[in-house]
Amino acid sequence: MEQYKQEFIEFMVESDVLKFGDFVLKSGRKSPFFMNAGAYVTGSQLHKLGQYYAKAIHARYGDDFDVLFGPAYKGIPLAVVTAIAYSELYGKEIRYCSDRKEEKDHGADKGGFLGSALKDGDRVVMIEDVTTSGKSMEETVPKVKGAADVEIVGLMVSLDRMEVGKGGSKCALEEVKDLYGFETGAIVTMAEVVEYLYNRPCRGRIIIDDALKAAIDAYYEQYGAK
Repeated sequence: MEQYKQEFIEFMVESDVLKFGDFVLKSGRKSPFFMNAGAYVTGSQLHKLGQYYAKAIHARYGDDFDVLFGPAYKGIPLAVVTAIAYSELYGKEIRYCSDRKEEKDHGADKGGFLGSALKDGDRVVMIEDVTTSGKSMEETVPKVKGAADVEIVGLMVSLDRMEVGKGGSKCALEEVKDLYGFETGAIVTMAEVVEYLYNRPCRGRIIIDDALKAAIDAYYEQYGAK
C-alpha cells in the first residue's frame, strides 16, 4: 500500500472523521463504521486533506486536466484545498469550479456556478467526500455537461465504502463509471482501511480488533459489492 494511503488512514482516525461503533446511515443501514468529512475543520487538517486528494488524483489521472469540480456543499472546500495542493506539489495551476444550490441572479458572478467558468474543451476531475449510492452524480453530471463542451476525466472520493449501489450488485463507484463513462477512484478503499488498521496500534490503541473485524465482515456480507 502506498505511503500516502497509510498516512491518510491514520489522518482520518486522528481527525475523528472515520469512526467505528454502531451507526444508522441515511440509507437506514446499520453500519459498524461511519465517515464524516465535515469533521475536517482546522487549517492544518484542510491543508493535509488537499494534499492527499492531490496525490491520489495525480496517481490515478495524471496532470492532463484543467478543472477540479466540487459539488455543493461539501465539494466546494475540497476543490479549493486540492487546487492549492496541486499547485504546491506539482507546480500546475488547476482551476476550481463548484455549483450553487440556488442560482445567483445579480452581480458580475451571477449564474449557477462558483469559481472558474467551465469552457469548451476543459478536462474536468470531479471531487467528492464519499460516495455510497452515487445519487449526487445524477444532479452534478448534467450540470457540468450542460455548462460547456467538457470532458469529465474522472471522479475522486476520499473513501470508497465498497457497498452495493442502487443497482444492488456493483459498488456505487462502479455504477457511476458504467452509467456516465468516466473513471472513478478513491484515496483509499474500506478494504485498505481494514487491512491497515486490523490489530495495528493507532493513536496508542488497537482500532480494529477481532470483534470489530467480525462486525465489519458481517456488514459486507450483507451490503458489500459482489
